[in-house]
Amino acid sequence: QVHLVESGGGLVQAGGSLRLSCTASPRAFSSYDVGWFRRAPGKEREFVAAVTWSGDSTYYGDSVKGRFFISRDNDESVVHLQMNSLKPEDTAVYYCAADSRTLIGVPRSSSSRYDYWGQGTQVTVSS
Repeated sequence: QVHLVESGGGLVQAGGSLRLSCTASPRAFSSYDVGWFRRAPGKEREFVAAVTWSGDSTYYGDSVKGRFFISRDNDESVVHLQMNSLKPEDTAVYYCAADSRTLIGVPRSSSSRYDYWGQGTQVTVSS
């Protein structure tokens, strides 16, 4: 069982930045790939970014490429999502999720790939 807690959300003006953190327990977290998803009111859950267990590879949704950056520190069991040049359309609840890498053939952008989810953190971008 992996317990995930997101933090760092809040209210920011368009063009600003926020850094979200996903803190995990237990330490076995380092063997999991991690993804960030978001859900805006009235919309489907959307893939934002993912990082492999080693941190060597990262993946991004088209809407955030070049603005958001995912990284991880396995020594601290934390994954960060640096969000720059924020837009009002980035407003959503952001969730991190852990992937045990046991499900083959499912894209990283699919929520069904992920085994454990955090409770989410609200990000609101004002225009």
